[in-house]
Amino acid sequence: MRVATWNVNSIRTRVGRVVDWMVREDVDVLAMQEIKCKPEQFPYQPFEDAGYEVVLHGLNQWNGVAIASRLPLEDVAIGFPDMPGFLKDHDGPDLPKEARAIGATVQGIRLWSLYVPNGRSLADPHYVYKLDWLATLAADTQRWLADDPGLQLALMGDWNVAPLDSDVGDPSLVPGVSTHISPPERTAFAAFEKVGLTDVVRPIVPDGYTYWDYKQLRFPRNEGLRIDFILGSRAFADRVVDASIHRNERKGDAPSDHVPVLVELAPIAAADDDDDRPMIFG
Repeated sequence: MRVATWNVNSIRTRVGRVVDWMVREDVDVLAMQEIKCKPEQFPYQPFEDAGYEVVLHGLNQWNGVAIASRLPLEDVAIGFPDMPGFLKDHDGPDLPKEARAIGATVQGIRLWSLYVPNGRSLADPHYVYKLDWLATLAADTQRWLADDPGLQLALMGDWNVAPLDSDVGDPSLVPGVSTHISPPERTAFAAFEKVGLTDVVRPIVPDGYTYWDYKQLRFPRNEGLRIDFILGSRAFADRVVDASIHRNERKGDAPSDHVPVLVELAPIAAADDDDDRPMIFG
């Protein structure tokens, strides 16, 4: 099975190149972020023509997440259980939930498409919301794995965190000033390893960025960030046999500012069934 994540930065603008890439790379499941549309606005037909079913969560022209699969999608969930909400200049327990998370099960694998809040600035309430959002997701993840230690789980998407200094090539990010690289954000990201997930791509692709700003010739200068990740449980990670960052998708006409990240999973070996084997008598 080939599973990928891609912040497409408006699916209506880029549906052609997204579907073309999926078909060309033989992708079975794609988690998308920043689809930037409501369900009735989503361009389903090109996906369906290529053999993909789509489930999505989109509320307006901002944010939005989706999963496209040519394998059956089961147990679709909008948002994780305790996901916090956000509304500028407001606080309290009943804030509206943004379109940032959708989950589904595909052939026994629990997959989530996630668009982590940006944070905006270190002094912005959105930064506090980002940290709360990540902490809540980590707590829910810990509970999922405690309930089912053998769960094949992957959290995929745009995390808006560059966890290592080597993930930062954009000179506009300044320590102590910029989001994405602050110690609290990196600690929040590292918490997922503590609850039992691992970055399944980095061992195979240790270097490389997944995002380049449109401004200041960031892509030609390779001044990017690595902020798109697939974090998997032990049962998921054990099946990963290959991974790739598709840098060339940042080229060409009207690209997203992010590129796809893909992993290939080995099939589950068929268990031996003693009852089905012929008996041999000495």
